[in-house]
Amino acid sequence: MSNVTANSERPGGAQAQASGAVRVLAVDDQDIFLRAVRDLIAATPGFEQVGEARSGTEALALAAHLHPDLVLLDVRMPGMDGVETARRMADVDPDAVVILISLEEVPEAGSSIASCADGYLRKQELSTRTLGTLWTGRARRGTPR
Repeated sequence: MSNVTANSERPGGAQAQASGAVRVLAVDDQDIFLRAVRDLIAATPGFEQVGEARSGTEALALAAHLHPDLVLLDVRMPGMDGVETARRMADVDPDAVVILISLEEVPEAGSSIASCADGYLRKQELSTRTLGTLWTGRARRGTPR
């Protein structure tokens, strides 16, 4: 399933504000994690999932079409990994907030990951609470990237 919803309008990031919902694109090569994220987003007030991708290439194509507000992007994927996808995402959809996710520990703050994404989170820490915190923290920081 690549396209959960067809609502793709977000001029300048206004869609989340207009609908009241933060539009999320989930990207992971593991079906079990995509299902978990789908359930998590459905259980989180103020968030809606607009798409899923299983590769970096698919994520970039969907982001260009769907204009998500938030992209949850797995670091380790075959082919184009999450770090490279995040770098390219800035060109495809510069308004999207990109959070890299992984089973591994959060890397050093000065790493290449910090330069291409708005944040990094361990998959084990993703919850309705952290999803809301990620978004409100982004609002306090101002313009992403």
